[in-house]
Amino acid sequence: MNHWHLKNKKVLVTGGTKGIGAACARLMAEAGAEVLVIARDEAGIAQLVAEAQERQLSITGRAFDLAAEGAAAAVVEYLQSTWGGLDVLVINAGRNIRKATVDYSPSEYEQIMQLNLHSAFALSQAAYPLLKASRGCIVNVSSVSGLTHISSGSVYGMTKAALIQLTRNLAVEWGSDGIRVNAVAPWYINTPLAAPILNDPARLEKILARTPMQRIGTPEEVAAAVLFLSLPAASYITGQCLGVDGGFLVNGY
Repeated sequence: MNHWHLKNKKVLVTGGTKGIGAACARLMAEAGAEVLVIARDEAGIAQLVAEAQERQLSITGRAFDLAAEGAAAAVVEYLQSTWGGLDVLVINAGRNIRKATVDYSPSEYEQIMQLNLHSAFALSQAAYPLLKASRGCIVNVSSVSGLTHISSGSVYGMTKAALIQLTRNLAVEWGSDGIRVNAVAPWYINTPLAAPILNDPARLEKILARTPMQRIGTPEEVAAAVLFLSLPAASYITGQCLGVDGGFLVNGY
């Protein structure tokens, strides 16, 4: 058995039209998987699928708003009707609103919490029967902001920290079902979400000063970590959060 591919595996990637999500979808498909991306952006889905077809990669897409009530159940129902199963769930969908804590409105707080955390819990819960049947795995895309303070906003950091704890809890609770659950924690990555920060020369200088590798990471580098945690080669790894951060988390004074 080759432990380094995903042939005949079915992979779902949320928030899969750009940045880390799109890189995950492409890399998983290159590893032989059949990939379904879900996002709100129908045009982005169409573009990603068209690019995949040109490269003869098995990527399809479907528009869902994971923040909407009942979305998780609808996604799993769609999976059952199209695939009849699921092997790998990559939970990547997320958003941020950068503000001082005292400036968040109740609506802004709820928007971040709903997509970044509540939808991840609901989708994990809904996908459990499929993952139990396949003895599959979940990889959550968290952030270094869930492990330390990085001025990205307290609400975003709260959701990412909670996602890491959900990873640990599910790894223990579902381990006897053969389901592995892990997470990755990226530092600043060259994505649309991080663009407003990285395009500010002063803030970029501070970020690079805290990064031992002295550069910004790429979506493909995060996707490579997600892919590894999804492979049969990682079959005895669960409950872990892997930093993809150029050394940021271990950088002292």
